[in-house]
Amino acid sequence: MEHDIDQPFWRKPLRTLTDRQWEAVCDGCGRCCLNKLINDEGEVFFTRAACHWLDIEQCRCRDYANRKINKPDCLQLRKDFLQVLPLLPPSCSYRLLWQGLELPVWHPLLGGDVHAAGVSVRDLAVDERLCDAPLESQIIDFVDDIE
Repeated sequence: MEHDIDQPFWRKPLRTLTDRQWEAVCDGCGRCCLNKLINDEGEVFFTRAACHWLDIEQCRCRDYANRKINKPDCLQLRKDFLQVLPLLPPSCSYRLLWQGLELPVWHPLLGGDVHAAGVSVRDLAVDERLCDAPLESQIIDFVDDIE
């Protein structure tokens, strides 16, 4: 399969991206940092409870370089992409590109704003340490915000 060298880097196969390009694909929504529940059928349910390392206002990890040390079960997309793919939200840019879809118009690489589009967890997430209710009562359902 030939690829036009003038195409944007995110349209190239994910496995060929440099580390810098890989990181740029992240839309900064913070959804991958939400705690998830998985039922017996393997369905993934996202909760409002965010990893305590997530800076909810910025939707970025407070210590990204050490995330696997600080939280061993943190999703490491580059290394274990196919294993974690089901744990990524439907709007995840990595997931969309893997599926052969386009980046959504709100993606920063396209000049969009994930926060203004209402896709980030900024106004939704709660630090997991502050959740006093069971995770089952914190389940959220994302609307179809891929467009």
